[in-house]
Amino acid sequence: MVAAPTLAPTRPNPVSDLVPVRRTRLFALPEVRWAVLAVALFLAGLAVQLTDGPRWMWWALYLACYAAGGWEPGLAGLRALREKTLDVDLLMVVAAIGAAAIGQITDGALLIVIFATSGALEALATARTEDSVRGLLDLAPETANRVSSDGTEETVNVAELRVGDVVVVRPGERIAADATLISGGSEVDQATITGEPLPVDKTVGDEVFAGTLNGTGALRIRVERRAEDSVVARIAALVEQAAQTKARTQLFIEKVEQRYSIGMVVVTVAVFAIPLLFGEAMRSALLRAMTFMIVASPCALVLATMPPLLAAIANAGRHGVLVKSAVVMEKLGTTGRIAFDKTGTLTRGAAELIEIHCLDPRFSDAEVLRLAAAAEQPSEHPLATAVVRAAQHRSLGLPEITDFTAHPGRGVTARVGDRIISVRSPAAVGPEFDSSPETATMRSTVDSLQTSGYTAVVVTCEQLPIGVLAITDQLRPEAAAAVRAATELTGTAPVLLTGDNRATADRLAAEVGITDVRAELLPDDKMTAVRQLQADGQKVTVIGDGINDAPALAAAEVGVAMGGAGADLTLQTADAVVVRDDLTTIPTVIALARQARRIVMANLAIAATFIGVLVVWDLAGTLPLPLGVAGHEGSTVIVGLNGLRLLRRAAWERAAGNRRPRIIRDQPDDRG
Repeated sequence: MVAAPTLAPTRPNPVSDLVPVRRTRLFALPEVRWAVLAVALFLAGLAVQLTDGPRWMWWALYLACYAAGGWEPGLAGLRALREKTLDVDLLMVVAAIGAAAIGQITDGALLIVIFATSGALEALATARTEDSVRGLLDLAPETANRVSSDGTEETVNVAELRVGDVVVVRPGERIAADATLISGGSEVDQATITGEPLPVDKTVGDEVFAGTLNGTGALRIRVERRAEDSVVARIAALVEQAAQTKARTQLFIEKVEQRYSIGMVVVTVAVFAIPLLFGEAMRSALLRAMTFMIVASPCALVLATMPPLLAAIANAGRHGVLVKSAVVMEKLGTTGRIAFDKTGTLTRGAAELIEIHCLDPRFSDAEVLRLAAAAEQPSEHPLATAVVRAAQHRSLGLPEITDFTAHPGRGVTARVGDRIISVRSPAAVGPEFDSSPETATMRSTVDSLQTSGYTAVVVTCEQLPIGVLAITDQLRPEAAAAVRAATELTGTAPVLLTGDNRATADRLAAEVGITDVRAELLPDDKMTAVRQLQADGQKVTVIGDGINDAPALAAAEVGVAMGGAGADLTLQTADAVVVRDDLTTIPTVIALARQARRIVMANLAIAATFIGVLVVWDLAGTLPLPLGVAGHEGSTVIVGLNGLRLLRRAAWERAAGNRRPRIIRDQPDDRG
């Protein structure tokens, strides 16, 4: 097996030392190169054998396949022997050698190919995860503009920052350290840390995080944590720690490998030695022992497990879900509870205008929106984009504007015709409005919207409030149906884990039917919540999309990433990826995994029956070698074909049941 990745520092910067020079290439891994060579040699040998080529040639090719694919597991098995353990990898090499010893070299070469390929896939997955963990901290800048004691600025390495240092962050720059804002104001995109879909307005006294992106205002911040203690650094550490400590559910054959391996070796030696003590000929005793080695070889057991799981993986892949390994598919079948992230998972992660509250009878809702969109049109703020998009969707013509001014963290102002129009945050609405009769209505409307979990912005005309706009994140149209299907499948209600505020989380949870809501969570809080669910004996599958979800995905039995806008680290940390961003496929894949587990158990029973009958025949009587090989290969073919049934489209439709039509019918996507 491939060990968990160990990330070695390459530079003194504690934030940057995890940033790779380049991604690990496929053929840079020795396991991949040896596996490809073993497969090529096996296919070449098989081609020569089937075309009646020279015997020495295909034997030589098969032996070369043995060497290419078997030396590493063989060496690892020998090392394990020194630790007084015996694993299936070594047993496979011994069985392959035994097969060659009695002329069945093709069977042995196939065993070598199976295990070499499996090891290569595991090595590749480990390397890519390591690359992603290293690349995470590229979010944080390597340098910062520190203000010295005499008021001048100096550019320093982030590693040199100390608690209490003052740093200047200009518009568009990434924040270099976890800090407190001491002067200035801006909107900060901190979705990478908290998962909040919209930039957060920051004013004096607010906390900011390393790696988050400053908006249009200049900030002066006081460092509160060293670089290696920042939230973004802890995320990477949490991912690595969770990946190393996560209990790996082994396939059934791996759970019994010690007893089976030791028992098979002991019996093989006994089958060879005992007849010799009673005077049986050396060749006869060796033939019986090698026949036993062949019929007792766990080829059928290996194929009993892998084809159903791999077929389920292929079927899921055709329907937009990438499951990264057979072990992951097996774990999905044991899921007892599903935890959903909010932003980018249950929602689309894009702002949407949903309500217009007109405060002045001289203006209609459409006119309030038209004026607001005109003023917001030059702005790049996500809230401005939502307002402009809503006006365009309603086919409202936007008038020309002049004198546009952006006020970072507060809003925008522009001249529309002969009127001054402002679109501002409620916090920017000052006491100058208190004399207006609309002020009380405006403030109560804002309070109501914010209590309900919406983002409110105020539209003013000539310094008088004329409307309040309610903006929220777009709910995925299939979210409620996916939650309902997950509840029916697992028998337990899902849980919502989000970094967003409590009001927003509660409102969305009510819309989709989730009652267990855990809000305002930082990345380590999400991982702690997963650990708590696991402590209650539940096997948890976590679904998320942001970097802030990566520790929780790594800690869960299965982590599923939404692939449409998922962060690179999240996609690599996750055990499965929903490529098409369709939430309804997740309960279907879990149902498909359960089908695969049932077929695995049936296959194991078939394989064990064949092995048992053939072994008893060989020990109690005289099992002809051709019949033993036929029985062994026959059981292998049977369980292999049985597992491949899950490749059919009908298997996916069975897993989906009647949920799919109901999802489409109940949750039409009327957004186009």
